[in-house]
Amino acid sequence: MSILLTHCLSQLVEMSRVLVTGASGYLAMHVVKQLVDTGEYIVRGTVRSLANEKKVKPLKDLSPENAKYPIELVEADLTKKETWPDAVKDCTYVIHVASPFPLDSPVDEMEVIRPAVEGTTNVLEACANTKGGVKRVVLTSSCAAVYAGRLHEEKVFTEDDWSDEERCIPYEKSKLRAEKAAWELVKNLPDDEKFELAVINPGFIVGPVLHGSNCTSMEFHRRFLQHEMPAVPKMCLGCCDVRDVAEAHITAMKSPKAPGNRYITISGSLWLQDIAKILDEEFRPLGYNVPTWAFPSFGLKIVSWFDASVRAMIPFLDHELKLDNSKIKADLGYQPTDLKKSIIDMAYNLIDSGFIKKTPQYEEAMKKKAES
Repeated sequence: MSILLTHCLSQLVEMSRVLVTGASGYLAMHVVKQLVDTGEYIVRGTVRSLANEKKVKPLKDLSPENAKYPIELVEADLTKKETWPDAVKDCTYVIHVASPFPLDSPVDEMEVIRPAVEGTTNVLEACANTKGGVKRVVLTSSCAAVYAGRLHEEKVFTEDDWSDEERCIPYEKSKLRAEKAAWELVKNLPDDEKFELAVINPGFIVGPVLHGSNCTSMEFHRRFLQHEMPAVPKMCLGCCDVRDVAEAHITAMKSPKAPGNRYITISGSLWLQDIAKILDEEFRPLGYNVPTWAFPSFGLKIVSWFDASVRAMIPFLDHELKLDNSKIKADLGYQPTDLKKSIIDMAYNLIDSGFIKKTPQYEEAMKKKAES
């Protein structure tokens, strides 16, 4: 009987359908890949347009040619409520990753806040309307919803902390409002519409890129390796590997400990100057000139009067960011990748993918490596 029960349960798990929103994004593609690689789920992803081959093809390529369950792709838009009921239909789990992460500061903060909050509400309301069909939602929030506007407090931040909205820049405010909206919505659901909610709060995500589009996470690597910055701002980031963060979402989807919890997901904190030095040590012999000296903070403050992107850095200057990741380690068995490896892996990936120019020295080194 126990063998039969085990077989039946394994079949049930195998048939579970998981929806990943914003599937063509940097983090979401890693979530999709890891779900597909398990072979245990039917994986569905949302994209804004199925006609966008640049977004769709890399996702389809994640499925083996003779996959039992090829990736399902559907169109859905964060701000179009009517697109989500069909997207979540027949899904047992939803991993809601999609959210705006602008490369530049928006002219109007609502350009970032509205789709983040409305999108989260639209997705979760669609899940509620399945009347128990969707069992659990894992929401991608951010450490920006934990510490933003509070770095001056010089404390160790935990999941009990929330950002100070009055001091938040637009992106931080979007993550804060979206996460709070999610918890509030779930709290007020009638019993017949309830589902479990777990939240992942990653820091600054680094690691290999699987898609073919620019993303905010690659900007420091690109600017450092192409020497587009004369010096390095004195900023400290809570960093994490994209592969670890994707795995954390899937673990939170399955773990009995996850519902009702938010999880700070970082490997550790690094100053930008530390990241630059890691890149310089690895890539200077390959022809890259990485800036490693610190940009005086007072100079950046002057530049910020004229440059909105620099202005967004000012609250971070000269503050060491301290985040406690003990909860995710204890509950979900989180084992972070060494950040030096994450940073170097990302750099090689971005160069080989064409996001960063190859130097003659790099090409020669790779040629010799291939021949050896």
